[in-house]
Amino acid sequence: MAEGGRQKAERPAPSAISIQPSAVWDALTSVPDPEIPVVSITDMGMVRDVTVGDDGRVTVTFTPTFSGCPALHVIRDSIEQAVRGLGVTDVEVRSTLTPPWTTDWINDDARERLRQYGIAPPAPTGEGQLIQLDAEPTRCPRCGSLNVRMTASFGPTLCKRMYVCDTCREPFEGFKSV
Repeated sequence: MAEGGRQKAERPAPSAISIQPSAVWDALTSVPDPEIPVVSITDMGMVRDVTVGDDGRVTVTFTPTFSGCPALHVIRDSIEQAVRGLGVTDVEVRSTLTPPWTTDWINDDARERLRQYGIAPPAPTGEGQLIQLDAEPTRCPRCGSLNVRMTASFGPTLCKRMYVCDTCREPFEGFKSV
């Protein structure tokens, strides 16, 4: 009993926020790839699943582009921050390597933004399960020429190669098809 004989009003227990998976997916479209800021993690096909439990817990499962991706913690933290920005307090971010990420998961719009950014988008890998060791023909993202030569098998990240276009003389990065 409170002072003066009145009862204290009980505070209701905090309830879980009601959120739809589609709202989480929408929020994740604003999470940029930490190494290529012109595309998001959803553009790159890294987000595999979003679930919202009856208790309001949101679980996001993603596949990194490479198992040894040095930006793994940045991606994980950015996903959590985007979901918490929706008012969700219970967030779990899981990474999975199965199935392994493939460049076929990059959406068409993102491929064009990569090209405009100066990175040659990867060629489709097709239905085969084997990684191709021979480099596919790469088109210069600046002038469109196929008159290019690879200068390094590994670029600034493991998923890219370095090229020089012999037509426009510009160096550029190109995604490996995996």
